[in-house]
Amino acid sequence: MGTLLEVKELRTEFNTEGGIVKAVDGISYDLQEGETLGLVGESGCGKSVSALSLLQLIPNPPGKIVGGEVWFDDQDLMKLSEREMRGIRGNKIAMIFQEPMTSLNPVLTIGRQLTETVEVHMGLRPEAAVRRAVELLEMVGIPDAKTRLSAYPHQFSGGMRQRVMIAIALSCSPKLLLADEATTALDVTIQAQILELIKKLSTELGTAVIIITHNLGIIARYADRVNVMYAGKIIERGTADEIYETPKHPYTRGLLGSVPRLDIDRDARLASIEGMPPDLDRLPPGCSFLPRCPHGVDQCAAEAPILRSADQDHHVYACWKGHEFGPLELTGARV
Repeated sequence: MGTLLEVKELRTEFNTEGGIVKAVDGISYDLQEGETLGLVGESGCGKSVSALSLLQLIPNPPGKIVGGEVWFDDQDLMKLSEREMRGIRGNKIAMIFQEPMTSLNPVLTIGRQLTETVEVHMGLRPEAAVRRAVELLEMVGIPDAKTRLSAYPHQFSGGMRQRVMIAIALSCSPKLLLADEATTALDVTIQAQILELIKKLSTELGTAVIIITHNLGIIARYADRVNVMYAGKIIERGTADEIYETPKHPYTRGLLGSVPRLDIDRDARLASIEGMPPDLDRLPPGCSFLPRCPHGVDQCAAEAPILRSADQDHHVYACWKGHEFGPLELTGARV
């Protein structure tokens, strides 16, 4: 497999009344062809903004991509014009947004919203576009697909609307799919169906996927590698096995420790990460996680840690004490 996507020092800021918010603060990572990458962290850590930045969908004002490179298919997306980016969006890179009811146009039929994409990007004539739309709805498991083309979004359930969003995203067989909280507000049964569908289609079509979520259970099951974000930065990166077995950053350990499990004592107290995420326009001078960290030392307040390698070259973390942490023992106690 070759490298499909390479992000280098991507920075996105928002100009607000309170100051400059560094929503994405110099993140770097790569993605291989056909790979599934998990992007996890609390709300407000920069996950969605980083994905929108890849497609240059940051509203300006108040937002602006102020630095970095995004290499996709041997071209830097940050240097492309808006017209050139329109040829990338939906065609080579597609995105499933968080809420399908607000992402779908309520006054257009499902069929029109599907055919428009393939007509624009693939140059299909109306008759061929309709046939492609039927194929797509059948592919994502919507019964009586031809009839449902004339339906409107409000006539579909939440799970079916999400399937339509997946069909639209996959309509042009993109090389990269960004799934931003693709199962938000769905019950667990439908969540599992949607995620299995994305994984199945990714395997069949060879599409690389970035799953953006705060649900660590989803990442454990579906991701090959994981990026953990905090305060606009990637603070730990590695394979899913490395992150779950031997997390090296206290924040990652806190996230994993706060997940309810069936294999620990029922009377054990569920661990939590105390405090609140920092204001991104008032970050402390050292480590952003220090006010919430139970392992902080003087060096953490004086100097922000940079990503460093663990025992494995591809497992990196940004913590001055990360080398001291061994396998995570989930006993319900504070980590």
